[in-house]
Amino acid sequence: MKFDLHTSKTAPEGSRFVLESAEKKNGFVPNLLAVLAESPAALQAYSNLSGALQHNADFTAAELQTLFLAISAENGCEYCMAAHSTIAANGVLTNGQLQALREGTPLGEEKLQALRAFAVTIVRKRGWLDDADVAAFTAAGYSRRQLLDVLAAVTLKTLTNYVNHLGETPVDEAFQQQTWHAPARA
Repeated sequence: MKFDLHTSKTAPEGSRFVLESAEKKNGFVPNLLAVLAESPAALQAYSNLSGALQHNADFTAAELQTLFLAISAENGCEYCMAAHSTIAANGVLTNGQLQALREGTPLGEEKLQALRAFAVTIVRKRGWLDDADVAAFTAAGYSRRQLLDVLAAVTLKTLTNYVNHLGETPVDEAFQQQTWHAPARA
């Protein structure tokens, strides 16, 4: 099902401010936001959670992008993989780390690998973690606060990944150099 790609002029009133702000910040309205704008509630949820993670989560920029890429790869979201790969390639992750996240191969850095594995485990288990899952995460040096921050990242990426699946969101020109294709699903 394709959705309209809204602008600040075509979006419902409740979505216009977020689109105007995104355009000022980025120089364009990312297609994800243009699709989300159909629902002011969904767009506001995205905006609030994204801002909270960027400003209040107890993770470095590299850790946040690792989370976003790991979750998006697990969910097979081609749009989010292209967008976050573009961000990560801008000095946030090394080329090797980015390649490993895109290809599903080991990261090489134990702590980032533990973060990635934990996020993927949450997605696969739908949040039904056992003591061993949590122990592996905390043994890597992460805290209970960070466990909840990972859940917030999974929530954000579930929203965006599913919107992109449902809306068939086209990858923006700004992200096309990082186009990624999901492996075939069983």
